[in-house]
Amino acid sequence: MRKKTQLMIATMLFSTTVAVSQMKVRDELPEKYKWNLSDLYATDEAWRAEKEKIQQKMQEVTRYQGKLTQSAATLLEALSFNSTLIKDMVRLSSYASMKSDQDTRVTKYAGMKQEMQQLFAEYGALTSFMEPELLTLQEEQLNRFFTQEKELTTYKFYLTDLLRKRAHRGSEEVEKVLAYSSLMSGNAANIFSTFSNAEFPHAEIDLNGERIKLNPANFALYRASEDRNVRSKVFETYFRKLNEFQRTFGAQLYGNINAALFATKARKYESTLQRALDDGNIPTAVFHNLIKNVNGNLETFHRYLNLRKRMMGLDTLHYYDLYAPLVEKVDLAYTVEEAVENILKSLKPLGTDYINVSKKAFNERWIDMYPNEGKRSGAYSNGSAYDVHPYILMNYNGKYNDMSTLTHELGHTMHSYLTNKKQHFANADYSIFVAEVASTLNEELLNDYMLQQIKDDKTRLAILGNYLEGAKGTLFRQTQFAEFESMIHDRVAKGEALTGEDFDQMYLELTRRYYGHDKNVCIVDDYIKSEWSYIPHFYYNFYVYQYATSFTASTALSEKVLRGTDEDRRRYLDFLSAGSTKYPVELLVDAGVDMNTSEPFDLTIAKINKVMAEMEAILTRMGK
Repeated sequence: MRKKTQLMIATMLFSTTVAVSQMKVRDELPEKYKWNLSDLYATDEAWRAEKEKIQQKMQEVTRYQGKLTQSAATLLEALSFNSTLIKDMVRLSSYASMKSDQDTRVTKYAGMKQEMQQLFAEYGALTSFMEPELLTLQEEQLNRFFTQEKELTTYKFYLTDLLRKRAHRGSEEVEKVLAYSSLMSGNAANIFSTFSNAEFPHAEIDLNGERIKLNPANFALYRASEDRNVRSKVFETYFRKLNEFQRTFGAQLYGNINAALFATKARKYESTLQRALDDGNIPTAVFHNLIKNVNGNLETFHRYLNLRKRMMGLDTLHYYDLYAPLVEKVDLAYTVEEAVENILKSLKPLGTDYINVSKKAFNERWIDMYPNEGKRSGAYSNGSAYDVHPYILMNYNGKYNDMSTLTHELGHTMHSYLTNKKQHFANADYSIFVAEVASTLNEELLNDYMLQQIKDDKTRLAILGNYLEGAKGTLFRQTQFAEFESMIHDRVAKGEALTGEDFDQMYLELTRRYYGHDKNVCIVDDYIKSEWSYIPHFYYNFYVYQYATSFTASTALSEKVLRGTDEDRRRYLDFLSAGSTKYPVELLVDAGVDMNTSEPFDLTIAKINKVMAEMEAILTRMGK
């Protein structure tokens, strides 16, 4: 999920939304609902010219070889050259990636993405001398350089962090090999993405007299149907189709784990988990404590599942019931225009400046809103084009969850925007560990705003239920994913060869434990074993646990933003502007939450139980 004439927001609010069913061909979409990638490059030809220019320019980096530690001035010059070049390369990569994502079937843009992977690998090889040379710096010499060249302090965090990881860096030759290995290390993820988004033969089913291709966007839409027969049919059809390619998906995921294991051994880490967390200097205990805490509170999760069963009037809850509306005959459908209006009003606690930039995102085509044939599924914010602005990819289907996803991605976008404005490019990135704080806090602000507007019991139940859906999806579900990752990585590290059948078995057993299948809390049908095979995050290597930790952090911070002082809000906005100037755990402490303690998790569980208690009271009052 990371890194122009302004229209009045009222213009958007009164425009007509085109029905999702008509949004099948990209050319038919109104321009205002498509992102404007010409802000990056006017044309593909301009992109090509810039790439060729950078390809020539990057050869000059070799002039610094053997000279990095000679003087503070030379070191500053080399780091500045490197930073500027990477910034321009990332912009190129962003364009190619987003062009490809808007229609993954277009081979031209898939090829441009591959060109960028090759370019980064080539540059990585050219700069393979840098870190080994920098690692010869001693602390006294580095401090002297900082005194001699004040501008060098821009790179202080990078340099001191590099020295911290000295034991995990190799010789120049080793670093060169590792740089070239990137040409192969991403192959499993690339094949998965291409196959899943562009070539997978999605099943077609008859729903209400209409023939529907069950692609990811339609699966997300129809799994939320109020008709239980539709939900059951959609789930079974979708996952059984996935299972037809169990061997292929299994080989891809196993290959990805082996690539991570190679890098782990080459970098001299004890485990793939340790390597993944070390970039942010995050102890592995944070990961293990999350899994331990969630497993210790599965009763709270099961309370939610039993509440859902009660609200839906079911004798038995099935996995395919988990995305259905909680309350019958409550219209929680929102046009894009209604969603924008609600989101902007919900962001009032964050101040006028925050809202004004959010309006620019909605009005100046930073967002690709609707699904179209071949478009990448899901949603993300790309804030990596430092000199331009962030972009958002959506697949908006008009449900409350889509409105919530939109403000979620807007949170990422604002995090990137504020960091890019405040920090030098060298410090403008931010750890995945803190990335989900801004997004989930935005969701909490939206829920709080909607609850203030709605007093009707049924609708209020639906909004409160949406918060629980977020808790289910972000805290419990993502922790389950993290535990699955831990299991499969551990088994491969022990020398086991895993197949799609192995992944099926492990995933089904774990899912049934989390959802209380054996206790009859929620029945997890056999075909759910295939769910792992369509989740792209398993190719990100220990990414998903950070959704859960961020959820707990944002729960604590949202209370400060909503009900705290102006100083609390200022500290939060400062956090959004801090980039990578400190380690993520330290940044959160500055914002007002300490992830070294169990307090954020305990507060989150307490809030979840409080919400459920209110919902149970409403149901009792309604005689249900």
